[in-house]
Amino acid sequence: MQQTLVLGATGRHGRTGARMVERLLGQGHQVRVMVRTAGPVVEELRDHGASVVIGDLLDRRTLRAAVDGIDGAYFAYPVAPGVVSAAANLASVLREAALSPNLVVMSMAAAATENPSGLGRAHYVAEEVFAWAGLKPTVLRVAALFYENILLLHGSSIRAGGCFANSFGAARVPWISGRDAADLAVAALVNPDRFADSRIAYPPGAELLSHSDIAATISAEIGSPVHYTHIPQQQWEAELAGTAGSVINPGMAQHISAIGAMLSNPSAALPVHPDPRRLAALIGHEPMSFAEFVSQHRNEFLCP
Repeated sequence: MQQTLVLGATGRHGRTGARMVERLLGQGHQVRVMVRTAGPVVEELRDHGASVVIGDLLDRRTLRAAVDGIDGAYFAYPVAPGVVSAAANLASVLREAALSPNLVVMSMAAAATENPSGLGRAHYVAEEVFAWAGLKPTVLRVAALFYENILLLHGSSIRAGGCFANSFGAARVPWISGRDAADLAVAALVNPDRFADSRIAYPPGAELLSHSDIAATISAEIGSPVHYTHIPQQQWEAELAGTAGSVINPGMAQHISAIGAMLSNPSAALPVHPDPRRLAALIGHEPMSFAEFVSQHRNEFLCP
């Protein structure tokens, strides 16, 4: 029976890791998760049948027990600085243990040497580290933003005043649910042949939407007006970075505001256009639409 290590199982950005654990366990895989600290989410994963080890990707000493005897591994890192060191530590420990698991890396479409996003440039180097180590990873540069970004970045302003602002402008960009992104990673672990055409895959999003489209969809669901406003990159980055107590760190603020500004340029080219039929073929079911996402999370868009 395959032993799969899932890194990032307790992540809050789309909950892709937790979804992956559930899907892999449901398909009869042995699943090991590595977490930095114990907590209710960890206990929930353990109750579902996952084994748990305590470790930190930024502390190589803690990784040996996590990789012992694994056949597959899923590497995801928060939208935050540190991904290159994390990749180097994991690659080093796998080489030391003479392991070459089926390694799936959740990267980002912004991974490129000259991308204006600092995190995009860092993810490119992290991908290279795994390749230099001879691990032959399947890299998923999912060519879409997560629906969950809307709640993470704009939920409070939508609830408080029925409005939100960012640097994307009128650009229509690809979107995907965290659930479907998780299922892409499961497919790459369980059915790697689906991604055999290239070491670096650009799985498509489910649909193309502008932020004005998003505002209209939310408005229709909650029954009250929601308005979108375009603001400059620097203004949005400063607003995000100044959010006290938020999960939004300065690296994330720079990343998403830079991506928005880049895509707001009418001449900006998308790496891959949404293709719901191809996405469905990869994940084995119809992808979620943004309207469905809003319906499922309706109360989170309403003022308490």
